[in-house]
Amino acid sequence: MDARLNYFASPTAGKALKYFMSAGRALKDLPLPAATQELVALRVSQINGCAACLDMHTKEAAAAGETSVRLNLVAAWREATVFTDAERAALELAEQGTRVADAASGVSDEVWANAAKHYDEEQLTALVLLTSFMNSVNRLNIITRQPAGTYEVGQFH
Repeated sequence: MDARLNYFASPTAGKALKYFMSAGRALKDLPLPAATQELVALRVSQINGCAACLDMHTKEAAAAGETSVRLNLVAAWREATVFTDAERAALELAEQGTRVADAASGVSDEVWANAAKHYDEEQLTALVLLTSFMNSVNRLNIITRQPAGTYEVGQFH
């Protein structure tokens, strides 16, 4: 499968995406646990069906020491016993933040309050930024049918 656009060869994409990717790198340094960041990135990408992001974040998480059991259960996190209460709160907030078209109210007050039990304001900010960023990247990849399977750990860092 070939991508519809080659972002790396496009001067137009290069102008905008260098800032966009810089923002993505900055998110890694925000005060949200790395494991939580990867789980959220995976869940958002699963919901959106972004194969390129699933490829990247599965490999990055595994390289960082995440277990295959947890990676395989992200899609069914509600029924899985391998996630902490904080991770579950983050996954639920990310899901509602991703499925805004499916829910008239977006992220519910209950879900927000649950996340706020586990994360301080800076961490909540990081969670919202990460969820929004992943939704944007997913759309860039899906619209142009970016292929998956060849990502190498650290490729974009």
